[in-house]
Amino acid sequence: MRELEPEYLAKLKPESWPSPCFITDLALLRANAAILDDVQRRTGAKIMLALKGFAQWAAFPVLSRAFNGPLWGCCASSPDEARLAKEEFRGEVHAFAAGWSEDDMADLLNWADHVVFNSFAQWRRFRPMIDAARRTGKAVECGLRLNPEHSEGAVPIYDPCDPASRLGIRPSVFARELENDPQALDGISGLHFHTLCEQNSDSLARTLDAAEQKFGQYFRNMRWINFGGGHHITRPDYDINLLCRCIERVRDGYGVQVYLEPGEAVALRAGVLVSTVLDVIEADIPVVILDCSAACHMPDVLEMPYRPEASGPDGRAGAKDEKAWTCRLAGKSCLAGDVIGEYSFDAPLKADDQVVFGDMAIYSMVKTTTFNGLRLPSIALWDSNTGERNICRVFGYEDFRTRLS
Repeated sequence: MRELEPEYLAKLKPESWPSPCFITDLALLRANAAILDDVQRRTGAKIMLALKGFAQWAAFPVLSRAFNGPLWGCCASSPDEARLAKEEFRGEVHAFAAGWSEDDMADLLNWADHVVFNSFAQWRRFRPMIDAARRTGKAVECGLRLNPEHSEGAVPIYDPCDPASRLGIRPSVFARELENDPQALDGISGLHFHTLCEQNSDSLARTLDAAEQKFGQYFRNMRWINFGGGHHITRPDYDINLLCRCIERVRDGYGVQVYLEPGEAVALRAGVLVSTVLDVIEADIPVVILDCSAACHMPDVLEMPYRPEASGPDGRAGAKDEKAWTCRLAGKSCLAGDVIGEYSFDAPLKADDQVVFGDMAIYSMVKTTTFNGLRLPSIALWDSNTGERNICRVFGYEDFRTRLS
C-alpha cells in the first residue's frame, strides 16, 4: 500500500501525531529490505545503507544483520557517520569523503573497516596512518574512487560525473599516477565508482561498460568493487534482473566481492512528513502557510528541485488546476522562496487542516536545519501492520541553542 493512499492515511491518522513530524513506517521499511535481500541472495553482493540518505538509527534493527535484518553495514561520509554506523548498526563501516584531514583520519580509524580515498595524493598522505593502525591489529581496507567520465545524472548538482565534478580519479590521472609510480596501488584492495542518482539498472549497465573500458584492467587485482549508490532498486519499475546480471558479470569476470550502497532504495516511500496549515494568504493564488518548511525541513525540494506528492483532508492533492481549488503550499520561514509547490484540492484548505507529504524518510531528516530558529520536526516510528507507534524525538529550544555558541 502506498503511503498517501486514503486507506493508508486513515490508519496513520495524521491528526494524532505531533506536527510537524517525520514518520517512518517499519512495515514499508521491511518490505524494501526484503527486496534488497533478494538481490543479495541471488548474487552474493553485499548491500550497505548510505547514511547520507537515511540515518534514523532507531530503525536500524529492521535493517541490520546484527539484529537479524538483511544489510551488511553502512557507508559513511564523515567520522561521525562512521561512529553512528559502528555503534548503532553494528556491521561493516565503509567511509568515503572528497577529502580527509588528519583529525578526520585519526577519528575515522576507530570506526571504519573500509576507507576510500578520492585521490592518490590523499592515499599517499594517509598511508602511514593506515599502516600504523594495521600494525596494531586494525583490519582496515583501503580503496580509491574512480570517475569513469560517464554521466547518467540529469541534474548537475547531483551528477558525480559532471565535467566539473571533484569526485573520483579520472582515467588519464589514474594512468599517469601508475606510470610515475608502478607500486601506487600497493595496499589498495578495492575500487569504487558512483555515477547514478535515482536511476534504473540500465544506467548502471552503461556505467559498467564505461568503467570496464577505462579501468577494467585494474579490477582483477582487487578484492572488491563498490558500485556506489543511486540505484532505485525498490522502485516498482526497477529492472532487478538486469541489476543481478551486472553484479554477476563483475563478480564472475574479476573474482571480486561486489558492494552496493543505495541510500534512497532502503527507505524509498517508507515515510511521510505530517504538517499542519497555519494560515491561508491572498496572493496571485491562495498561499497556504504550513508549520513545516521546504528550506528547513525538506531542502531537496529547493535544491533538486522537485515537487513532492502531498495529500490533504480530502485525499491526494492534484497538479495545479486539476482539482477545484488550486493553491501554493509554502513554509513558515522568512525565506521568500520557501515554497513547496502548487497543488489543487477538492475544497479549500483552512487553518488546522493536516497536509501529509510522501516519500519523506529519505534525505529530508538528514538535511534539516534550524534556520530562523524553526524547530525540527519530531521523529517517529510506526508499524502499519501492527499499529505500534513510537515518538522517538521531539525537538526544543536546547537543540537550537546547543548547535551554536
